[in-house]
Amino acid sequence: MKNLIVLMLLLLFVFGCNKTKDKSYVSTTEIEKVESHPGKKLMQINCYVCHSPTASHDDRIGPPMVAVKKHYLEDGMTKEQFTNDIQNWINNPTKDTAKMHGAVKRFGVMPKQVFPEETIKQISDYMFDYDIEEPTWFEDHFNSKKVKQKGQGLGKKKGNHKQQEQANAEDLTDGKRGLNYALTTKAVLGRNLMGILQKKGTIEALTFCNTKAYPLTDNMATVHNATIKRVTDKPRNPDNIANSEELIYIEKFKERVFNEDEIDPIVIQLNDKVQFYYPIITNSMCLQCHGKPNETIKKDVLNTIAQFYPKDKAIGYEINEVRGLWSVSFEK
Repeated sequence: MKNLIVLMLLLLFVFGCNKTKDKSYVSTTEIEKVESHPGKKLMQINCYVCHSPTASHDDRIGPPMVAVKKHYLEDGMTKEQFTNDIQNWINNPTKDTAKMHGAVKRFGVMPKQVFPEETIKQISDYMFDYDIEEPTWFEDHFNSKKVKQKGQGLGKKKGNHKQQEQANAEDLTDGKRGLNYALTTKAVLGRNLMGILQKKGTIEALTFCNTKAYPLTDNMATVHNATIKRVTDKPRNPDNIANSEELIYIEKFKERVFNEDEIDPIVIQLNDKVQFYYPIITNSMCLQCHGKPNETIKKDVLNTIAQFYPKDKAIGYEINEVRGLWSVSFEK
């Protein structure tokens, strides 16, 4: 009996050690830490429209975030250095300051955007410490270029993403649902719009907005079984005018942006319905059609806007201003 107990203890010790050494093993605690990290959510909200991990290699408008990490995270680099490099690029995105010259050549220089310093810090912190979701094609593509992996935490943990997705599915609050509906719709519109801007120019992008934006939004509303609208206090299309309640929330988000506060969605419970609001904020790309006449908006673009939208009010914006809202409603 004594020998049997000793044997059982030895077996437990051996299996316990093997489990610890197995790189494919990801503990529940580790998954919870990843999922609860504020940088993960902020990266999904602010970066994935252009840097989505799910877009195909040929149907992209920017490199995936894991590629950004591989290019910015150098051997021996501290988290503070990594964060500073990311912050410097976002503050001044130009060809001269770029580290990813291949990406700039393919996609162009990233539109200038303004984020609270804490937002960039949290995103950088998450990127530095954790694995980032990779496109299915990325590993083979990256290895084919014979680029050495740099930094830490770049290795792919088998089963990690699958378990994280399962954790997401089990914890989908009304706020997360609304954000998911808004951001996936934003991603569809954004990928199409930026692809046309890059390949055909601003005039063709205006034509796209005039003829395709509504059908694409409606298609995403059908996919999500929700009502999805883009509304504003300064409409280009009169159908996008915000109602009295939406105007109140537009002003609330304007105040948050002005104060450089972190932007959280507004979620309202209405009996068996949920009403969700999230701001649409301008970047430098937006100013080609929504900026100042004869400065950021060229004359031929102004003429096309006047042709498509004779009652247009959606001009005069600068970077980092609230252009309007995502207004999403769905059943609880």
